[in-house]
Amino acid sequence: MKRTGIFFHYQYGERLRDFPRALEGILDKDNVFFYDAFYPAKPISSFDLEPIPAELLYRVHTSEMVEQVKRSGAFEGALFSAAGTVAAAIRIWRGEIDNAFIFTGYGDHHAGSHFFGGGCYFNGTAIAIYELRQRFGAGRFAIIDTDAHHGNGTWQIFETDLDLLYVCLCSGPTSEKNNKVNIQLPWSVNDEEYLRLVRENFVRRATRFQPEAIFWNWGYDGTQGEYGDIGLTADFHVQLAGELKRAADEACRGRLIVVLCGGSRRDLARHLIPEIIRVLAG
Repeated sequence: MKRTGIFFHYQYGERLRDFPRALEGILDKDNVFFYDAFYPAKPISSFDLEPIPAELLYRVHTSEMVEQVKRSGAFEGALFSAAGTVAAAIRIWRGEIDNAFIFTGYGDHHAGSHFFGGGCYFNGTAIAIYELRQRFGAGRFAIIDTDAHHGNGTWQIFETDLDLLYVCLCSGPTSEKNNKVNIQLPWSVNDEEYLRLVRENFVRRATRFQPEAIFWNWGYDGTQGEYGDIGLTADFHVQLAGELKRAADEACRGRLIVVLCGGSRRDLARHLIPEIIRVLAG
């Protein structure tokens, strides 16, 4: 079994309305730890999730962009979304947990150093990587992006970083530069073909690259019936979680951080998120 951290904050919107109630039967496991942002009348959690200091934002994003996010009305949610990813990474590095699932309301992969959009305001994965490098001297990382849309923000932030492997299976033409790989998917793809693409384009590379941790920008928007429908079945995401967990076990001692990205349907979130957390916790 793995020690799995769940990093959650209360947020407005339809897709996560059933949480954290939908985690019943998971939160009482001895190897699962629930980190929660402080809100009135919140349920009991293992630890409180604190917002990150502003200086961490400026390591990745320009001051002008941060000010724009403050004026957007989404600043608090964006801050707690990024805080969950940073807190998960630090606790994994300290040996308190082995892997993590991050509930985000705003983020990650469309937020670049000086721009944001598509519901992404801060790039929590990038902020976490910069913090691990500065605080712990960490070096090489890998990110796999299975949201249906190209992670233009993550690509831009790490475009010249040779110590960052980024593989995006999404929209946009196939390209490769400085360990940044975009695999253009067909308009419709089945589960078996998608898994083959993950194995050939990420798992093999990650095994050779030997990162110190793997971040998974997971979106379920490519599921049948979702707004980015590319033909994937719902339960394929659970199979994919198992594949990436095994890849992390082989490449980086199981250090896998799952960051929720795209997807809108409440029923899919309620079904898939608990199942993916169960895979992480073993």
